[in-house]
Formats: sequence, structure tokens, C-alpha cells
Amino acid sequence: MPATRHEDRLRIGDGTIAYTTAGAGEPLLLIHGLGGTRQTWNQVLDDLAATHTVIAPDLPGHGDSDAPAGDYSLGALAASLRDLLVVLGHPSATVVGHSLGGGVALQFAYQFPERTDRLVLISSGGLGPQLNPMLRAATLPGAQTVVAALARVPEPVTRGLLTLVTSAVPGVLTRPDAGPVAEGMHRLRHEGQRRTFIRTARTVINWRGQSISATQHLKQLGGLPVLLAWGSNDKTIPPSHHRAVADLLTEPHLVEIDGAGHYPHETAPDRLLAALHYFLEATAPFRYTETSWRRLLTTSAAVSSV
Repeated sequence: MPATRHEDRLRIGDGTIAYTTAGAGEPLLLIHGLGGTRQTWNQVLDDLAATHTVIAPDLPGHGDSDAPAGDYSLGALAASLRDLLVVLGHPSATVVGHSLGGGVALQFAYQFPERTDRLVLISSGGLGPQLNPMLRAATLPGAQTVVAALARVPEPVTRGLLTLVTSAVPGVLTRPDAGPVAEGMHRLRHEGQRRTFIRTARTVINWRGQSISATQHLKQLGGLPVLLAWGSNDKTIPPSHHRAVADLLTEPHLVEIDGAGHYPHETAPDRLLAALHYFLEATAPFRYTETSWRRLLTTSAAVSSV
């Protein structure tokens, strides 16, 4: 049975955040990726809302949320989500992030460990430098003009062309991702959305790949339950990033979804949900203490100096 969804906008500071809530129980904060919106969670939201309070916002400058005053960094995005939880009355949440949203989730956990119950990283950014060349190109001079031209192409045409690309150039895009990518490109026909896309991309990407790494933070998040989920055929962010990061965690939960690409929550929701529900049931919420955090910080510093 579909959950009752509540769509709202909250004025927080100098701007408004648009968000969807549904369900009841422990809160889950769902963070979409670069150029996306909260609609990316439509395939999993009802199921999750059967057992949890689901909060799915549009990041600042994305979807129906106002653009930030000028700071498009991961830290600023994480702070905006902290503010949303405070206003909604949730002291903490399990934080779920996809792609760029995974990088935001990692930053959120590091900045606000006392507000992080668990961490779920789906096809996450911030775990290694390698990245799809199309996203690297978005940081080059003149990218906004090119993106504007591509965004004006009708979505069905873009979807068809991308499907052809998956056959002609297999390393660029996987077939299941043609739909989500076409939808994302179509959204960028709006000037404000394009501006946010380019400015946000440039805070975490350069022409060589991802310029921000959060892997060092993972060493300091000992005791925090972490689920790493990815598609085996992801052409945007290499699956190897997630496998390598698992070695940095004390008790990692891993799920590789065979045949899925960069958007397993959209293209293979049932398989992702099974792993996510197990993770939520099998782990206890993280409890932050100054003593444990101090120990992790000083242990990390000692290891780095060796």
C-alpha cells in the first residue's frame, strides 16, 4: 500500500528547502545526487516508510529548493541538512546518500557524528579519484553552454541516444542508466538548475576526476554502522572504490547488485531494499561520545605520523 506522502517547503535561514516526508519510526534521511531531486527515491520511499520516518529533501539549488547564497561545498550542503533535521525535530537519523549525496552523507557523519545513527552509501562519490568522463567535462570552461544545448533536446530523444551510446561506447554508460541520466539532463534546461549543477560539480570534480576524498574520515568513524551498495556495472563511479573502502571499516556491510548501474535504487529497488532492511534491522544506532571521538582522532593522528 502506498505511503501517505507530505510535500512541504521550510524556510531555513535565508532560503527554503523542499522535502517529502512519509511513514513513522526511526528517521531515514535520503540524499540525492548531483543534478538530481528527491524524486529519485520514488521506487524505495513507500517500502521504507512502512517501518521508518523517511525524509527526502531537495538539496539547495536542486529541484524545488532555493539556491545557496554562494557556498556549494559538501560541508555547506551537510549543514543545510543538519538544519532541516533540527527544524523537523529529529535529533539524529540514518543518513542514506547516492552518488554526490554519498559524499554529502560522509561529510554529514564527520561534521555531525552525534546526529548520525548509521550511514548508507549507494554508488557513492568521495571514495576515489576515477570518474566518468562526461562528468569531468562538466567542469571545463564553457561547460554551461554545452549543458544548456544538451538539456534542450527532448527527453525521449536523449533517452534514445543514450541507449545507443551504451552499445556503441560501452565504457561510458550502462543501459539501465539511460533513463535516469536523460531525466537529469532534461531538468537542466532551467538556468538555475544548470548553475547549481556546474558550481556544485566544480567543488568536488576537476578534469582529472574526483578532487575530494572522504576516505580519511572513514577511519575516524569507527563504530558507525556503514552499508556500501553499488551496481556491478556502474560506469559513472568504479565499483572498485567501494570494495577498497570496505577495508577501512571495522564492520562493513556490503551489497553488489549484479547488472545494475549507477542508480540501483531506481533500476533494481527490490534487491537494494532487501539489503537495506537487513542492515537497518541487524545494526544498532551509533552513539557518539566525546571520549570515543577523542580516542579515534588521536589514534588516527598517531597512525598518520608513523
